[in-house]
Amino acid sequence: MAHAIEPVDEGDATLAYADPTAAGPSDAPSDLVMRDALELSGMIKRREVSCVETMTTYLDHIELHNGTVNAIIALRDREELLDEAKVRDRQLADGHYLGWMHGFPHAVKDLSAVEGLPFTSGSPIFADRVAETDDLFVKRIKSAGAIIVGKTNTPEFGFGSQTYNPVWGTTVSPYDTSRTAGGSSGGAAASLALRMLPVADGTDYMGSLRNPAAFNNVVGFRPSWGRIPESGFIAQGAVSGPMGRSVADVAHLLSTMAGPDANAPLGIDEDPEIFTRSLERNFRGARIAWVGDWDGYLATEPGVLDICESSFETFRQIGCTVESALPDYKPEDIWQLFLKWRWWAQLGMVDLYDDPRTRALMKPEMLWEMKNAVTLSALDVTKAAEARNSWQTALTKMFETYDFILAPSAQVFPFDKDTHWPESIAGRPMDTYHRWMETVVPWTMTGVPVAAMPVGFDPRNLPMGVQIIGRHGADRAVLQLAYAYEQATQWVRSVLPPALRTN
Repeated sequence: MAHAIEPVDEGDATLAYADPTAAGPSDAPSDLVMRDALELSGMIKRREVSCVETMTTYLDHIELHNGTVNAIIALRDREELLDEAKVRDRQLADGHYLGWMHGFPHAVKDLSAVEGLPFTSGSPIFADRVAETDDLFVKRIKSAGAIIVGKTNTPEFGFGSQTYNPVWGTTVSPYDTSRTAGGSSGGAAASLALRMLPVADGTDYMGSLRNPAAFNNVVGFRPSWGRIPESGFIAQGAVSGPMGRSVADVAHLLSTMAGPDANAPLGIDEDPEIFTRSLERNFRGARIAWVGDWDGYLATEPGVLDICESSFETFRQIGCTVESALPDYKPEDIWQLFLKWRWWAQLGMVDLYDDPRTRALMKPEMLWEMKNAVTLSALDVTKAAEARNSWQTALTKMFETYDFILAPSAQVFPFDKDTHWPESIAGRPMDTYHRWMETVVPWTMTGVPVAAMPVGFDPRNLPMGVQIIGRHGADRAVLQLAYAYEQATQWVRSVLPPALRTN
């Protein structure tokens, strides 16, 4: 039977620790890196701490801890970063405040472009590529005052929920460095867990903001499709999104990354300022459906469902009702439409697949995707689109009864860092490299908002998480429920990675 580590009340929640027997001796981390992003933002704005001091403290902390997890890659030169921090201090002195991220150190996931920095996507094909421009959300983060210190690690092209690649190596969970940090935003999540970044960005197609959040006891948020602009006229599965140590921090980063753009005709046209407002809300009477393992359809490691179901009492305490319920749609049909849709999305890399030189550098998972992708017909894609529409209709019908849906963020606990992917779960074989993450698929295919929240630890002190799922466009409502749950549990603040515990 799984158990949850009880939070310890030490007055200042940022300095509360739990389960000290799991921790070895360690120097106390700086109070500055332990501050939530919004706290740090206020301190900088009020000039209670300088941008130079902030940068110095974070770089020292990165130097102390990054070597054990390999989360931040392509770290820039310290002197260059301190020079940029000095510029931020002069701007403040002159009354020129850029925004809530003024002076923040920030690292961008290596699937996104930052001008002048390596842009490898974890692939040996692009081991020497340097970005010539910034992606849109990176421009917005810079405009809010952040200083880009480097990149965060990701699996090759983001394939697989395990962060390893031949360019930068493997990223591990700070809660057990023999185990994976998940993926594909594993570097971002591990950086947050070790307080090496105030907030982080990531991407998500198949749980890449959700699985790493679970494996690292932090918060991830997959926004509604279109909330953060994606160019083009096709609503593919991938989105960019925020991660953080608190729901309020995540909401503020979402406000920076989100907002309409002329190059995103399918984007949500809503002022992202709404995400900077108070997240307080009364949830008395809200109805939550628990899908669990879809009545035994999903294989789950023993303990996963127990820990997730332990959250029900918290949701009830904040006024919700929780009951088991499933949409009127076969989960195996969702999986099949997902496979075809995802294969179709990979055809943009067909030139790399067709070239024997670059194909030889691709990981087996990518080769499997491409092998299937090139066999798709227009009829296959059309049928997948029709199936996606049908699944959307079924989910919309479910939301006529329920306000939110709850599901596990992963089907297994963090596994060995040298295992590329779980080949079986509880004796049930996995037929693809990503079948073990099927719990995230239904929500990807409808483009709905999902908050990935910590939910507790198993007897090995390995973390797990739950997905809070809402209607399309209801990002703020999902964040509000996540915030209410967070206030009642405080997992991120209460249970630190062993390297950060002082007793």
